[in-house]
Amino acid sequence: MESTIKEASCWVLTDGSAGMEIQCIGLAEALGLDFQVKRIVTTKPWRWLPPHLWISPLKFLDKSGDLPEPPWPDILITCGRQAIPINLAIKKASGEKTFTIHIQTPNCDASKFDLVIVPEHDKLRGDNVLVCLGALGRITPDKLHEAGEKFTPQVAHLPSPLVTVLVGGSNRCYDMTDKVMQDLADRLEALHQETNCSFLITTSRRTGAKNERILKSVLKDLPHQLWTGEGENPYFGYLALAEALIVTGDSVNMVCEACSMGKPVYIFDLPGGNPKFNHFHQSMRDKGYIRPFTGKLEHWSYTPLLETQKIACEVAEAWNNHSQGR
Repeated sequence: MESTIKEASCWVLTDGSAGMEIQCIGLAEALGLDFQVKRIVTTKPWRWLPPHLWISPLKFLDKSGDLPEPPWPDILITCGRQAIPINLAIKKASGEKTFTIHIQTPNCDASKFDLVIVPEHDKLRGDNVLVCLGALGRITPDKLHEAGEKFTPQVAHLPSPLVTVLVGGSNRCYDMTDKVMQDLADRLEALHQETNCSFLITTSRRTGAKNERILKSVLKDLPHQLWTGEGENPYFGYLALAEALIVTGDSVNMVCEACSMGKPVYIFDLPGGNPKFNHFHQSMRDKGYIRPFTGKLEHWSYTPLLETQKIACEVAEAWNNHSQGR
């Protein structure tokens, strides 16, 4: 099935949150679209209200962000609660001509969008609802191959096996305290002592300076590379070169990206969670993608998780049907 869309303008619109924007960009790239990124800043009191209570949403955006204005795009991809009223407003302003796609379950009637894309662990279903396992992303086999070749010389001095560690941080559902980080660091040290492995580690903005210091204090005596946001981002390269991956369980995006490799993925659990996260992790375990990190390296394989490409094919088909009916 064809996954590309030709000769259509596209906006990717979010509040700028990295996890939301990556999903939108990943879909736009998989569709082969030439897209513009729009980052909106909503104002009080509208940002707290449900979409149907927003009055003229396009008029009440803060000027510090992007201010959407015509010509309206052929395709609009949004993600996150703040983007919902803007999506609906652009649909109306375009005379219903803009094909609207919203990623994640909206807190309004899903039929107001042309397509809604939700993770399997959300309950929303419908004729215009596409369901994916986990989150969409930007990873493709070609990108991984290219990044792996690029970063291979930089890690050639590190002993094998190479273990990539993706470290997130606290959010609304999980807590990464200094005690939790110390536990993770100690487990990495023990893993090295048992396997003589090396680590390729990335942190996120949510990790925090104190937790990074704890991690660095343990890693200083271990073979590793650590990226904390400075210089060129080696994320794709670290994924490509990993022989196994350890991921903190606070991010659906990170878990899904790690599973795009078809390599062993271990989850380091953080205190917290909620029913949706719990369902997601259980589903990923049941399907053979992930296992808990117990301090040992095992070997198993599975078909790489490339949900963005699958969803892109379904979106392209829906767009073609929409275009033919105009």
